[in-house]
Amino acid sequence: MTSRRAHPFMPNDTAARQAELLATLGLDNVEPLFAQIPAAHRQSALPDLPPALTSEVELARYLKQTLARNRPATDSLSFLGGGIWQHHVPAVVDEIVGRSEFLTPVWGTPSSDFGRNQAWFEFTSQLGALLQMELVGLPVYSWGAALGHAARMALRLTGRQRLLVPAAMCPQRRAVLDGYAESADPALHLVVEAVPCDAVGRIDLAALAGMIGADVAAVYYENPAWMGGLETSAAALAELAHAAGALVIAGVDPSCLGVIAPPGALGADLAVGTIQPLGIHMHAGGGVGGFIASADDPRIAAEYPTLLNSLATTVDGRMGFGLMLFHQSSYGSRELGKDWTGNSTYLWAIAAAAYMALLGPEGFAELGRLILARTALLADTLAAVPGVTVPVTRGLFKEVVADFAGTGRDVASINAALLDRHDIFGGIASDTHRAIFAVTECHSEADIARLGAALQAVLA
Repeated sequence: MTSRRAHPFMPNDTAARQAELLATLGLDNVEPLFAQIPAAHRQSALPDLPPALTSEVELARYLKQTLARNRPATDSLSFLGGGIWQHHVPAVVDEIVGRSEFLTPVWGTPSSDFGRNQAWFEFTSQLGALLQMELVGLPVYSWGAALGHAARMALRLTGRQRLLVPAAMCPQRRAVLDGYAESADPALHLVVEAVPCDAVGRIDLAALAGMIGADVAAVYYENPAWMGGLETSAAALAELAHAAGALVIAGVDPSCLGVIAPPGALGADLAVGTIQPLGIHMHAGGGVGGFIASADDPRIAAEYPTLLNSLATTVDGRMGFGLMLFHQSSYGSRELGKDWTGNSTYLWAIAAAAYMALLGPEGFAELGRLILARTALLADTLAAVPGVTVPVTRGLFKEVVADFAGTGRDVASINAALLDRHDIFGGIASDTHRAIFAVTECHSEADIARLGAALQAVLA
């Protein structure tokens, strides 16, 4: 075991300071502070850590060596998607995000606001226009977190505890939702139930009709679905849910909103989704953010856990930007807030505001049309590979499901060969023999043809 030393600024680095903290909290030991952490997630002893890096030179060398082991998807041809996609980020977006006015005081006291609140207001206003919804909160950690918050909002608004979701969901997003559904209070526990879907993730309306009832808080659907299918029955789904007194939560990738009807026009009560396609690079461990939106209904607004940005007339008759309903958030009420939320993605709201301003309505329409065309080309290219089956080739956005069962090969071995022999990241495995391939505006026709040729070579 190597020697250890406490950081000089750690408040509990001595027995005296630990005793002082415990006395202030009225505790004899620290165990009550960690009681909510499951035993399986706790270590009984410290790991045998390597020696401390004591200089910036050593730290820089270590980080460079570690990063050199990475194989960035952007340095290869990548068809990875499923929630984080390789979109083009205009250079001006990176320039704006890197400015000290935004990068340094992205959060802090009002005295640190150098246009931040106005930029946040522009973000919520532009995203609201895309979604056709009036109220948009500042972003939370991820699409999954936004869905979890929205589900709990539905529980509080309806007093009901069942949530119906597509059976075909991103596993990571579903795992986050399941975490939000848990509660030590039985009255606040959400029961999440999966509704059968078709081969590309669209909800089976007949199955939904058989599952919905007076105890359902909300029905959640995704448009496009995780497997790429565009939900053409969204309006009918909303009518079915509303007839049972349930709310409708729509999950949406905003990059498609130039070519499909927005959730506000399809009867959704709440909309959630990701802001990653809006000018945010693919990052390892970051670059994600989720949004929650709704109509400007005071009853719904009172259940938002996020910060809400607005404008008002100041005492001297000017216009000022600021936060509203602050008291109901965890910032204002701490553990008594509607739900806990944090500020890790607020800088990405700046990026998204710049990106949406650059594209404008026509830019989103052009982007959507291009991705639709590339998706159809990808589907046809995959379907032309001997032994590969594509269950649906049209009505898809970004994602295409390919079934390799007829080739006698599994997805893991195919992807390994694609990467090792052709420098191509293949699709995300949805099971042993099926993968979801993704395209965006960054993929050319030549890129898609290269994938088709590589697959034929790998499967030969």
